[in-house]
Amino acid sequence: MKGRKPVPVAPDVPEALAGDIDAFISFLELERGLSRLTCQGYQSDLRQCAAFLARRGARNWAAVTGAQAGAWLHSLSGDEYTVASLARKLTALRGFARHLVREKIRDDVFTDLLAGPKLTRRIPGTLTPQEVERLLQAPAGGDAYALRDRALLELFYSSGLRVSELAGLTLQQVDLEQGYLRVFGKGAKERVVPVGTKAADAIATWLASGRPHFVKPRTGSQLFLSERGSALSRVTLWYIVKQAARRAGITRNVKPHLLRHSFATHLLNGGADLRAIQEMLGHANIGTTQIYTAVETKRLLSQHTKYHPRGK
Repeated sequence: MKGRKPVPVAPDVPEALAGDIDAFISFLELERGLSRLTCQGYQSDLRQCAAFLARRGARNWAAVTGAQAGAWLHSLSGDEYTVASLARKLTALRGFARHLVREKIRDDVFTDLLAGPKLTRRIPGTLTPQEVERLLQAPAGGDAYALRDRALLELFYSSGLRVSELAGLTLQQVDLEQGYLRVFGKGAKERVVPVGTKAADAIATWLASGRPHFVKPRTGSQLFLSERGSALSRVTLWYIVKQAARRAGITRNVKPHLLRHSFATHLLNGGADLRAIQEMLGHANIGTTQIYTAVETKRLLSQHTKYHPRGK
């Protein structure tokens, strides 16, 4: 797979087990279009499983039983894994088991009877509109760095992008005249996301007066640039958000994804349709978007408790 560093084969994983895993990962990346990070996570999980099975005598996937796979998952329950991590490992194994059937390596899906951990979704935290306003105004001044950071934060909140999507944006994806951008999200799926007027103005100012200061001979078409003239890394984006939150006087832990959560919650509070929010966020399942209705419900209950004469 071009561009993806292979995960080293552990010495206790037979090549027969590792080879089928690598073929599955190639299928996910090349045929299904899953992200590199997702593929690397699945590959690591499956090789961990393979090492466990190999220590118990397994030499190929055709002979692995559901009981053996269940023993692997059970062995992890006492380790320092979150419920979400355990659920991801089971998801990887289930997908791999179906792949083995498609490739006629097995006749049965050996994970069918495996039960995963109960995964409860946490209600995402959000910033208040007042906090967002302070955050967006935090990059003060007219230098190139301030222009970049203001445009970046405005677009982040205006469009609800993922960090990876924001970091990978190119000039060709942005249409300021029409007020939208095209994003290639998870699974290489394209979606159209609106760009608000204030974000569009900030980006236009950045392009005219800020970006030229970062351009180097080998600079490509990335929208936001580092001082080396290359695309911003996820770490740099994280730092920009953290610095803006500190300057804005926001004391709680502000992570980049909090702007995406705030984008969705504020839209819902303003009366936006849940399906429209789903499309803008790039959620494949409406159930993922519905978590934001829980945020609004929690807010309403809090208001009732605080202000109703018999709410307490």
